[in-house]
Amino acid sequence: MIKKATTMQETIKKNMREGTGQVVLKALADEGSVAHCRLFSEIRLEKGCSIGEHNHVNETEYYWITSGKGIVREVDGDKVVEKGDLVITGGGASHAIRNEEAEPLTFLALIILD
Repeated sequence: MIKKATTMQETIKKNMREGTGQVVLKALADEGSVAHCRLFSEIRLEKGCSIGEHNHVNETEYYWITSGKGIVREVDGDKVVEKGDLVITGGGASHAIRNEEAEPLTFLALIILD
């Protein structure tokens, strides 16, 4: 099966998880269409935009950075992430992500249910 980019729905969310600015989500899979998966999207953050801190209980979220540079906040502080990096958050842990650079920060987000 091939899903054409032109059929993928793009949604803009303002202040996602009490973050700043807006987040652009492109649904790679429709919600509920993949077993054990709550989210599979490409996410884009422009400069000054963020997803606020949130936790993952009974699920694990993966962010695979595909372009740009961002800052991820985890329990032990802020960490710089860039193209090719993988952020893994589960087991009740929390995280947030923001873009302070001129280049958009783009990443794939995948949430797998435990």
